[in-house]
Amino acid sequence: MKILIASDIHGSAEYCEMLLKAYNAVKPDRILLLGDLLYHGPRNDLPHDYDTKRTMEILNSLKDDITAVRGNCDAEVDQMVLDFPIMNDYEQIEADGFRIFATHGHHYNPQTPPPFVRMDVLLNGHTHIPMIKRCDGFIYVNPGSVSIPKAGSDHSIAIFDRGVITLNRLSDLSEYDRIDLGI
Repeated sequence: MKILIASDIHGSAEYCEMLLKAYNAVKPDRILLLGDLLYHGPRNDLPHDYDTKRTMEILNSLKDDITAVRGNCDAEVDQMVLDFPIMNDYEQIEADGFRIFATHGHHYNPQTPPPFVRMDVLLNGHTHIPMIKRCDGFIYVNPGSVSIPKAGSDHSIAIFDRGVITLNRLSDLSEYDRIDLGI
């Protein structure tokens, strides 16, 4: 199974278009969106080409392939315009025998992992900083931000493909970090 993992689009139509291009190039089985899809949030600057209506149109065109979780900037009004569910705080996914816990990160993250959950991978966005690291009992992956990267990072996504997770630059899909979950 191939999953394209993205977070923190924050209503940027230009970067959502780049995400669509990545989707067409990668040809994943699913897109996993880790929240903060339309609104930029009170702590962020407006992302480049802030256009929630265009962003909504792009995402709705992919509705059959999207699994999404709610970010701290997502609200019920966003659900009213998006044609796929976004209001779950987390999703538990099994892919190629690996248990993946996907959330935005404002509740569950490496410092406060979900209680009583057996998982191989914890995925979250929220910080806008891409990262892969081994934690006690699970592997942590943050795909970074599609539209508002922080701490000098690139606009980025992650790709899960047959037990390997890579971090990739959104601009050209070049890989700059990876982890093999089987090791």
